[in-house]
Amino acid sequence: MAAQEIPLVRYRPKLLSRTNVAERTMAFHFERPPGFDFTPGQFTNLTLLNPAETDNEGNTRTFSIASPPFENQLMFATRMRDTAFKRSLMEVPLGTEVQLDSPMGSFTLHKNPAKPAVFLAGGIGITPFLSILRQADHDRLSHKLNLFYSNRRPEDAAFLELLQSLENTNPNFRSICTMTGMSLSQAKWEGEIGWINKEILSKYVGDLHGPIYYIAGPPVMVSAMRETLVASGVDEDDVRAEEFAGY
Repeated sequence: MAAQEIPLVRYRPKLLSRTNVAERTMAFHFERPPGFDFTPGQFTNLTLLNPAETDNEGNTRTFSIASPPFENQLMFATRMRDTAFKRSLMEVPLGTEVQLDSPMGSFTLHKNPAKPAVFLAGGIGITPFLSILRQADHDRLSHKLNLFYSNRRPEDAAFLELLQSLENTNPNFRSICTMTGMSLSQAKWEGEIGWINKEILSKYVGDLHGPIYYIAGPPVMVSAMRETLVASGVDEDDVRAEEFAGY
């Protein structure tokens, strides 16, 4: 007997607020509709209804859900490119309804707490991990969690303070942030410098063969990280990835 398909449900939440979380990066907070249940790491399609302008990219974008399931609001974060969709999202009045599809995706934390998780995030690829990490902290999960978070500059890195606070409340979580373009920054930085590579992974993880790896970021970064892990002897079955193209 064929597996029964889960019907697509569409919701109409209202935009509650907008906040700047890094240079050219905004977080958008919406009502969480009744029945919108999701697992940390999942995504949804957001559609603007009757926007003031549109272009050939259309009125729908796919966003990872950056907020955790225990909260009663939904948060999405994105780099603010100069497109009709992004301009409209910035300009619509608070209280405007949008359309959300049912949550989708399997980029979610594995069940076995005996296997550590290593999260590799590039730029706005931090969003699914933010949901996973906040829920893990809330639920007091026993998984060992290591996050490697790469940005050009501290000015570009969203949610740094929140990640630091999670380190303080979850003894099983460690955040390793690294910057690749500090020559372009005006900020002080005492953390790691350079790209995520085998050396920095080994420095903090030790034996690379034990964990489950999750990669989220631009396609070039995702491809490079996958190649690095496989070249280091990591089993491809232990690598999960999600690409963020055009954000």
